Amino acid sequence: MNHIFDFFLDAYRQAPTSQIVLEIIAFVFGIASVWFAQRENILVYPTGIICTVITVYLLYINQYFGDMMMNFYYSIMSIYGWWNWSRKKNDTYAVPISRTTLKEKQIGIGMFVLTMIVTFIVYKAFDYTLEIPNYIDIVTSGIFFTAMWYMATKKLENWTLWIIGDLITVPLYAYRGLGILSLQYVIFTVLAIYGYLEWKKSLDKTHQTA
Repeated sequence: MNHIFDFFLDAYRQAPTSQIVLEIIAFVFGIASVWFAQRENILVYPTGIICTVITVYLLYINQYFGDMMMNFYYSIMSIYGWWNWSRKKNDTYAVPISRTTLKEKQIGIGMFVLTMIVTFIVYKAFDYTLEIPNYIDIVTSGIFFTAMWYMATKKLENWTLWIIGDLITVPLYAYRGLGILSLQYVIFTVLAIYGYLEWKKSLDKTHQTA
């Protein structure tokens, strides 16, 4: 049992108190954001913005530039998603939950590949020595980039991508010794599975009443 506590605490023994506090705040707002997302609640975006802005800073000072770039993108996409989800037409929300079309799937694949290329270039621009965790980071960046766009447009498949990316990220952060972030992604995975089931139920109900 002590080994488990040591795993979560060792990485933070020498960390400044301010950094620990910021990570805890990001942790709480990150969980809240996913919780709101699975309920199709607009609060997913303000809570998500708080989490991602803090995370951008924390990742920058730890030199995880791929993840940093993704969280910066999350912040920008959250502003778009906030606007898109809040749009109304005839007193009803203009963007319902739906599945991706063939064209949207093709765009998603393009975004995935392009994001990996850009993330790789960012690492090289900072003259960073790439190791296996960094290449994994490049792949998850592509997954999360596409997932965020699908979420902003209320596509059911966003949850599938979050689940895949989260499952990859859990051991990645554990390997890096970032126990709290690893635990956060375990919770994200559970919430993403629940989110998929909730959105699918809502989508099926809409089709039955259409």
